[in-house]
Amino acid sequence: MRLLLDTHALLWWFYGNEQLSERAKNAIANERNEVFVSSASAWEIATKFRIGKLPHAQEIAENLPHHLATQRFSSLPISLIHAQRAGLLSGAHRDPFDRMLITQSIVENLTLISIEKLFDQYTVNRLW
Repeated sequence: MRLLLDTHALLWWFYGNEQLSERAKNAIANERNEVFVSSASAWEIATKFRIGKLPHAQEIAENLPHHLATQRFSSLPISLIHAQRAGLLSGAHRDPFDRMLITQSIVENLTLISIEKLFDQYTVNRLW
């Protein structure tokens, strides 16, 4: 299975947070699965750390590539097609980071690991 981690799922994985579901933990830990982290998540973590919404995330915000490598996670760049389709994505959901993750999961045929039930309004394969 090819997985895309929502930003909260990535942070909860790194911190061992109990809010990460058992299904999500098992899928991420399964070495047969490919795990991707969007450039949008790197942008979101860095931005929220900078403005004080994620004060505990300094190490991850400043060294995310290293942390991804230690977990065998791959980065997923934002392509022109991703940006275009995220901008054109229908629906009232306004969060640009979420819109990008939704779009990347659809375009790249990835299962999105996220607690966000709102994503079910889109043609996203969501695992939680």
